[in-house]
Amino acid sequence: MTNDLKPPPESALPVSDHAITTAKVAAVAETATSGRKFSRSYDAMRVVLRIGCLSASLISVFVMITAKEKSTIEIYGFELPLYSKWSFSGSFEYLVGVSAAVAIHSLLQLAITTSRMLRKSTAYTSRSHAWLTFAGDQIFAYAMMSAGSAATGVTNLNRTGIKHASLPNFCKPLHHFCDRVGVSIAFGFFNCFLLAVSALVHVVWLSS
Repeated sequence: MTNDLKPPPESALPVSDHAITTAKVAAVAETATSGRKFSRSYDAMRVVLRIGCLSASLISVFVMITAKEKSTIEIYGFELPLYSKWSFSGSFEYLVGVSAAVAIHSLLQLAITTSRMLRKSTAYTSRSHAWLTFAGDQIFAYAMMSAGSAATGVTNLNRTGIKHASLPNFCKPLHHFCDRVGVSIAFGFFNCFLLAVSALVHVVWLSS
C-alpha cells in the first residue's frame, strides 16, 4: 500500500524561534557596524575640518600682524612719509581677535575629537554636547564673516581712496602692506566657509 501523503512544501515549514532570533541578532549587528562606520567617517571629517579651521586662523593672524610698511606719497607736489601698520585699524584688530578665538575653539574641539577617537568612543558625550558645538560653530562663522567684511571695507578704501576728495590710493605706495592684508582677509572668509561646513556636518549627525 502506497503512502499518498506528501511532505509540505519547504516554504510552509514552520520557522523555529532560534532562526528568528539569529536573524534579529544579525540585523542588529549589521546596523551597529554600519553605525560605527558612519561615526568613524564623521569623526575623520571633523578632524579634517578642525585642522583646516586652525590652519586658516593661524595663517590669517600671522599674515595680518606682520603687515606693516614704510613709504612716501606725493600730494600736490609735496612728498610725505607714510607708515602703515595693521594695529592702526580697528577693523584689522577685530579680524585678528576673531581669528585667534576661532583658532582656540578649533584647537579645543580637535583635542576633544582626537582623544575620543583614540578611546574609540562616540564623537559626543550627548546630543546636548552636539548642539552646543553646532551653536559654537555658527556663532564663530557669523563673527568671522562680520570681521572679514569690516576689514574688506577698510582695504577697499585704501585702494580706491575717497571720490571727490584729496585722499589718494594708499595701496600704490603701500602695496606690500595691502597685499598682506588681502591675504589675511581671504583666509578669514575661507575659515568662515569651513565653519559653515562643520555646522552642516553637525546637522547631518544630529538628524541620523
